[in-house]
Amino acid sequence: MKLNLLVLRTSKLEDLRRFYSALGARFASERHGNGPEHYAATLGDDFVLELYPVADGSTPDAGLRLGLSVDDIGETLRSLGETATARQTPWGLRALVRDPDGRTVELLQSRQTATSCQPL
Repeated sequence: MKLNLLVLRTSKLEDLRRFYSALGARFASERHGNGPEHYAATLGDDFVLELYPVADGSTPDAGLRLGLSVDDIGETLRSLGETATARQTPWGLRALVRDPDGRTVELLQSRQTATSCQPL
């Protein structure tokens, strides 16, 4: 099994687009048939992240937790305007931030990336 699609619903569509764009997602505006206008970005080879407006009366899925790998966690935190502190873990540097809807987003800079970024 491999995850290939994640849809986040939000009442803050533009705020969410800016947040995930700061993490490196490149969104395109889409509309399928009579459906709502939304944003889609392909992450990696074939994983699609879509941002949809919430339907009337529903609430965003703030309980969802996402884990995203980043190349440079310090630069990523700066681009988000976050003051979170990255901590070393067995998997690499890790920081927790919240997206505009309150979802926890775990940012991870892998040990391999951290090692490869060190000057020789």
